[in-house]
Amino acid sequence: MTTPAVPYGTPDAPRIAVRGEAHIEVDPEIGRIGITVASRGKDRRSALEDLTRRNATALDLVKSYGDAVERLETGAFSVRPELTKHGRGERVRTYQGTVHLTAELTDFTALGELATRLADLELTRVDGPWWDLRPASPAHRRAREQAVHEAVQRAREYAEALGTSLAALVEIADIGAEDGGHRPMAAGRMRSMAFAEAAEDTVAALDLEPQRQHVYAEVNARFTMRPPQL
Repeated sequence: MTTPAVPYGTPDAPRIAVRGEAHIEVDPEIGRIGITVASRGKDRRSALEDLTRRNATALDLVKSYGDAVERLETGAFSVRPELTKHGRGERVRTYQGTVHLTAELTDFTALGELATRLADLELTRVDGPWWDLRPASPAHRRAREQAVHEAVQRAREYAEALGTSLAALVEIADIGAEDGGHRPMAAGRMRSMAFAEAAEDTVAALDLEPQRQHVYAEVNARFTMRPPQL
């Protein structure tokens, strides 16, 4: 029969339970923008053809930035009729089409220029940017290491306050393992450039200031210590 674990240790092996916490600020590694390309026509074919052409133009522009673009994805696509508000029957007034794209860039100077040029295209909207770290960013490891070191230091101070020292590590547990110990902060925003028609002159590139990212880590740790002389 297995003997249940003693949660609070024994007089010969007292336990110390502590929490280690870390909070670091780092520069973002990627910037993400959302792109919505739209079209409108009196019939479905013209709306679809215009949407296809504008989508290709937007894709080609994003791809022209080469290695600065880490990811380019197409999301929702739709072509839908818009009915007249008055009159009897189902009369189609016009057709509307939209395509949603997402682009992630690692070069933030290029990101500002790209966002400006995209917003200058026909019936194209740009939202963002949203700043983030890669899932495997070294910043996450640094935060976890600092949390562990802080837990050990805190436990050592408790033991020293009793005139003794740590003996062994019993357990270490990651808090918030379901979210990887990373608490996402509110994303940085820039102006949403809604469906602007192309201008005759080239628009100056938008100057972006990347938002610092906050990385958190927390651990619970339990140690045994040598019996103090009380």
